[in-house]
Amino acid sequence: MPLRSSSPTPARAGRWLLCSLLSLSLAACGQGSAPQAKEARELSSQGEVLGEARIRLMAANITSGNNQSYDPGHGIRIFQGTKPDVVMIQEFKYGTNSAVDLRAFVDTAFGSNFYYYREPQSGGIPNGVISRYPILDAGEWEDSRAPDRDFAWARLDIPGPKDLWVVSVHLLTADSGTRNTEAKELVGYIQQHVPAGDFLAIAGDYNTDNRSESCFSTFSAVVSPSGPHPVAQDNKEGTNASRAKPYDNVLVSNNLRAYQTATVIGASSFSAGLVVDTRVYSPIEEIAPAQSGDSGSSNMQHMAVIKDFLVPADDTTPVPTGRLTVVVPNGGESWSAGSTHSIAWTASETSHVKLEYTTDGSTWNVISESIPAAEGGYTWQVPASATTKARVRVSDASAAAVADTSDADFAITSTSPQDTRATITQETEGNNSAATASGRVGADKNVSGALSTSADVDWFAFNVTTAGSVKVMLSMPGAQDLDWSVYSASDLLFSAASSATMSNPEVGTFSASAPGIYYVKVVGYAGATGGYTLNVSGAGVQP
Repeated sequence: MPLRSSSPTPARAGRWLLCSLLSLSLAACGQGSAPQAKEARELSSQGEVLGEARIRLMAANITSGNNQSYDPGHGIRIFQGTKPDVVMIQEFKYGTNSAVDLRAFVDTAFGSNFYYYREPQSGGIPNGVISRYPILDAGEWEDSRAPDRDFAWARLDIPGPKDLWVVSVHLLTADSGTRNTEAKELVGYIQQHVPAGDFLAIAGDYNTDNRSESCFSTFSAVVSPSGPHPVAQDNKEGTNASRAKPYDNVLVSNNLRAYQTATVIGASSFSAGLVVDTRVYSPIEEIAPAQSGDSGSSNMQHMAVIKDFLVPADDTTPVPTGRLTVVVPNGGESWSAGSTHSIAWTASETSHVKLEYTTDGSTWNVISESIPAAEGGYTWQVPASATTKARVRVSDASAAAVADTSDADFAITSTSPQDTRATITQETEGNNSAATASGRVGADKNVSGALSTSADVDWFAFNVTTAGSVKVMLSMPGAQDLDWSVYSASDLLFSAASSATMSNPEVGTFSASAPGIYYVKVVGYAGATGGYTLNVSGAGVQP
């Protein structure tokens, strides 16, 4: 059977204790490099007792938007909120799909200390693996039935004496017989290449209509397909958009299944694992910055699936015992210099925490050396250092490796100046990015524009002088289906608001949390084109 692998990586000279030395020479294969971890954002592989390591596995085909990618940010927020250690990811597309863009995606969604592999598909919808642990080897096994992706595999150096082999799969929707043929191919590859004593996980988008499909019986030769299966908080197993079918799965070998443990997030516990549906997850704050509408976003067709495992680690492996999560600020906020705001966090198995902040991403300044972790919050006077790259770090005061940092930058602003640009009534083409946005859109002033091609995107700028409610209305003269999203200048990755319905006009309101420049992006659903009129209003919008 065809086997495509990465370039050979150096043989391992030891186990987990030598990871720091080995990872100097190891790289995640394919398009994804594996740079050294700059700093552990958080260690979710904490041990419950000495000699155990917790590992969270996730199957994730959670793209959204018109381009079947992770660009809109809904899936990114789910990754950030659930904090998996190893992700078998499908439709691995972001930005231009360059190495720089993919690295930026991994850094944002998981942390700069994560490794990744993406099968080298020039087009299509590639599979991949993202891992907290070093990738010792990786490659792709051919899926002869799928023209636009293969089976992406990786061998991971997890704590303990065994390697973890993971395979990211995206079986075809064609029919159950085709999926069983794919399963037979994959089982053959695994039996040929994966040592019988190592751990194995096959995870991803199976596209299965029910659990009686023959592919599950075929997979049982190498993994355990039996229940109980993960559920969401509504106690349903389904993982497609309507939650009616078991599309997505994390199936593991029997020797790894023996170490499965409950998935615990905040005060919630899921004995068989979790189907991540933000529409029913409560309290949603447990998986912040995920938002309740993320799983229902436009064109998100799947739910992520999580299982946790407590695997034996080497007796000499130092196993962190704490867990910290920064809740606020976690990216996208805009705080005025000199104002007071609450820093909030969650903590377990940690007595005292140290608080720090950065305004440039590299230099860290101490806010407090030691605060009781159980307090969960601290009132901070924001420093007089205007920046768009601020972050806060919370670490164990006695174990710096146990730490978490804001998932994205937030802004520290001085005063909100008036935008001196004249108001417009008509877009100026070439406005296909925030940097070239047409503007300024004045309060309650109609601005006309048009999407001339299926790839056309229009951006407009408006200024908010006082925080408060803002209304956006997009009117179309015909039946074309156009949508809009709003972004703040301090966070162009995640939208502050959006409207993606079939209504005409498309109307929505959002709360501008701080003064400053905001942007409206207008797109056509499924490549729709045509003219439109944009109107932005609100007491705080500059006339």
